[in-house]
Amino acid sequence: MTRADRIAAALNRAFQPDELRIVDDSGRHSGHAGARPEGETHFSVLMVAAAFRGQSRVNRSRVVHAALADEFSSGLHALALTLRTPEERDARAER
Repeated sequence: MTRADRIAAALNRAFQPDELRIVDDSGRHSGHAGARPEGETHFSVLMVAAAFRGQSRVNRSRVVHAALADEFSSGLHALALTLRTPEERDARAER
């Protein structure tokens, strides 16, 4: 199972998202801090979940990082997070 698969499983368990996209950006970070030759260190995550309602951007990031604590302890270095409620996603789509 890849790290992306494990991230998806952990986020699905924790947040039951309406939408979840995970992209391995490790290749773009070669030579940067935390990068490893085998990759799977830097990811972008787009997640839309009702669980984020009423939460600040900072708290949303905190709970996602907490849900992925095992991954961070085993080599995940960085996440670029886009975290929205279904209403926020829909409002962006109407523009």
